[in-house]
Amino acid sequence: MRVKKAIYIVLGCIGLGLGAIGAVVPMLPAFPFLMLAAFCFAKSSKRLHTWFINTKLYKKNLESYVTGKGMTWATKIRIMITVTLLMAFGFTMMMLKSLYIPCVILCGVWVFHIVYFVFFVKKYAEQSEKGSYKEK
Repeated sequence: MRVKKAIYIVLGCIGLGLGAIGAVVPMLPAFPFLMLAAFCFAKSSKRLHTWFINTKLYKKNLESYVTGKGMTWATKIRIMITVTLLMAFGFTMMMLKSLYIPCVILCGVWVFHIVYFVFFVKKYAEQSEKGSYKEK
């Protein structure tokens, strides 16, 4: 059991580190890495999980999604653009090596990703400081 917890803690720290970098670097998506960190910390340590869900990084990037409110359009678009650019790079590299079947699979994953974020991730309007709702 201790080895399993240690693995979760290490994976959570890696996810947290990459998520923190992704929050600053536009080409690296923060969302999936922070989800990995949240999952791993929840499985490994109550104290780490409590600490993580109280960080600004979690509150800014994940809290609304995890609580079921959804994401703002700006967040959804940022994630879709980042993933599209990264997948386009992978697609280009595979096309240069004439790997057509993996390219078709990657295109399918990309289409699923876009459809999922556009139609299945809820959109919400963020509340402004004056108490009215605004679309972000």
